[in-house]
Amino acid sequence: MRIGFETPRGTKRKASGEHVGLEPPRRIKALEQEVVNKIAAGEIIVAPVHALKELVENAVDAGSTSIEITVKDGGLKFLQITDNGHGIDVRVNPSLTTAYTRSIPSGLTHAKQQEDLPILCERFTTSKLESFEDLTSIGTYGFRGEALASISHIAHLTITTKTKESSCAWRAHYSGGKLTPAKPGYNADPKATAGRQGTQITASLLDAVVEDLFYNVPTRRRAFRSPSEEYAKILDIVGRYAVHCSGVAFSCKKFGDSSTGISITSNSITTDRIRQVHGSVVANELIGFDVVGSFWGFTARGWISNANYHVKRTMLLLFINHRAVESSAIKKAVEQTYSAFLPKGGHPFVYISLNVDPQRVDVNVHPTKRAVNFLNEDEIIEMLCDELRVKLAKCDTSRTFMTQTLLPGERIHATGVTDVAKTSTTNGIEKLSAQKPLENILVRTDAKVRKITSMFPSAQASPFSAGPTGELKGRTLEDTSYQSSDREPTLCRLTTVKELRASVRENMHHELTEVFAGHTFVGIVNERRRIAAIQGGVKLYLVDYGMISNEYFYQVGLTDFGNFGSIRFESPLDLYDLLSIAAAHEKGSALENAGSGIDNSGPAMDWENVVLTVKQQLVDRREMLREYFSLEISAAGDLVGIPLLLKGYMPSLAKLPRFLLRLGPHVNWIDEKHCFATILIELASFYVPEALTPSEPTSSCFQMVYEGHSADTEAGITQLRRTVEHILFPVFRTRLIATKGLTKGVIEVANLKGLYRVFERC
Repeated sequence: MRIGFETPRGTKRKASGEHVGLEPPRRIKALEQEVVNKIAAGEIIVAPVHALKELVENAVDAGSTSIEITVKDGGLKFLQITDNGHGIDVRVNPSLTTAYTRSIPSGLTHAKQQEDLPILCERFTTSKLESFEDLTSIGTYGFRGEALASISHIAHLTITTKTKESSCAWRAHYSGGKLTPAKPGYNADPKATAGRQGTQITASLLDAVVEDLFYNVPTRRRAFRSPSEEYAKILDIVGRYAVHCSGVAFSCKKFGDSSTGISITSNSITTDRIRQVHGSVVANELIGFDVVGSFWGFTARGWISNANYHVKRTMLLLFINHRAVESSAIKKAVEQTYSAFLPKGGHPFVYISLNVDPQRVDVNVHPTKRAVNFLNEDEIIEMLCDELRVKLAKCDTSRTFMTQTLLPGERIHATGVTDVAKTSTTNGIEKLSAQKPLENILVRTDAKVRKITSMFPSAQASPFSAGPTGELKGRTLEDTSYQSSDREPTLCRLTTVKELRASVRENMHHELTEVFAGHTFVGIVNERRRIAAIQGGVKLYLVDYGMISNEYFYQVGLTDFGNFGSIRFESPLDLYDLLSIAAAHEKGSALENAGSGIDNSGPAMDWENVVLTVKQQLVDRREMLREYFSLEISAAGDLVGIPLLLKGYMPSLAKLPRFLLRLGPHVNWIDEKHCFATILIELASFYVPEALTPSEPTSSCFQMVYEGHSADTEAGITQLRRTVEHILFPVFRTRLIATKGLTKGVIEVANLKGLYRVFERC
């Protein structure tokens, strides 16, 4: 029961009343150094696996050829790493009990010698660099000098080190970044101790022991689920470095166990290391690759699984300049490359060692060094995926399938058919039931099998007739001759183009992109409306291939910006005549609209002035159009060549006059970003396949004509179907990034599982 009188709720307080309960504003003050160190340690050492990663990298930096790791309770209770690197130099000073100074190159004075062990666990103490500029050429794993300092602030750290020249080892204990005595009342100075007995070493011994990790951060310690889960993470990171670090022996085991979780000898080659860490199943299906990109300043090597191997999750071992990092862009590109070779739901094993010029890499972007940034990321990823695609295509000529032998007592059919059957006996009657997959999940995955269209009888032979397997015969666009130029690829450094590329990636529709990446082309449904049918998994879609083509050619324009091919005319075309043709067509359309009752109120358009103005704009900007878009216009006003966006595909030249005319009023020539975007939009619209529209009906059928010019019905439809099926949709599988706007042009019309549910009711 509450006793006393209180102001009733809802009573308005007087303005002259005192403000009871208001606290004064808090003052800004500097945190204590101990608090700062613990906060920093929490960012760098998130889990035991991060502490181990830092210690392994230090061991490799020290030139170790053998690294032994012992773990207790997932690394929370005990974490020890022993290596045979060069160690920490310790010198004995006769005037003192012990003194610890770093080895100094000749030429430096004795005054510049520094003590290593006393400052070993202080923040920002390192032997890897001296100035900020050294980061541009850093070649070691560590560089900040925060790993040991962070560990000492959240754990009890013991370090034992012995150099080749030293007659004994030295042991030191650390807490909070400072030397601390092993027991209360003892001296905190490092103590001499025995080294490894009975072993011959040519370098030093460094033994680091981490005990009671996160003992002073109870909230972080309680967040870990189980020691076995943390031990699995430790095995994963040790396995990654064991695969990558050739010439280094690795062993990892639990404290007190005689068997090791990972054991790799120093003379093992990379494939043997993968075999010992990830198993023989993946090691037997590996393909090696090497990529050299001198223009972009990188080299890459590694091992990838072929099409015979796939798992539920992608296993990507990525090392950039020998650092184990993560990259969602590389992982997504690799998965999209494999989608054309693996069944749905299958993922590969990929080990990539990417070496980029250190001046192009920024390593100081993440507290745990889990990520790095490097220049020309898109171009490097594209070259890397192209090489993977070539390697996979070469080995895709054959597949290996696992078979199951019959168990003892199984019966074999007399016909010799190798169906695996289950035998069940009920009341003495033996029954055979064949194992069959569910019919509602069967998916047609081979797009090269015979199609139903190949069974249709042909009315007459034509230069584009189809053979019995659906393969087109006769003259095709592939017969066109191409010439290669010696021009080096242009590196696009324009910020506006990079922003346009980024906007496409940000607007990406992941599910729709996967549908196009793994689709099977069914056929064209309506040439007039540019509707085609594709199969994605167990679903059937109707897509507007005109809209899809428009988006694809726009993305090609951004990707190949400044590096287009060129379609050159045998004789230049008069730009004025082409613009006049387009102006006459626009003028006729305006008159038709006026005759049909559409309101076109306003001043009359001077089309002659429009033609001259647009021509002058294009001539004045011909240098920019030629350099960036391969649209070649002479100073005299002749059209010499137009850009080539897709090899084997020729846009309809009937749309050329209108394309040139629209470059005048529909392009923003003032703002650079909008200028490039609008030109690419018009260029993509020019490259979109034309729609076949019916003209006036004849005696028995409609005659199909192209927009703007007549064409033979059969040849025109056949050529259109060939272009859409064999040129456009294959490139949609490999390069199209489906954006969210394309959802308006894709409709799901059938779902195999849904159809089975409907028919099951009948």
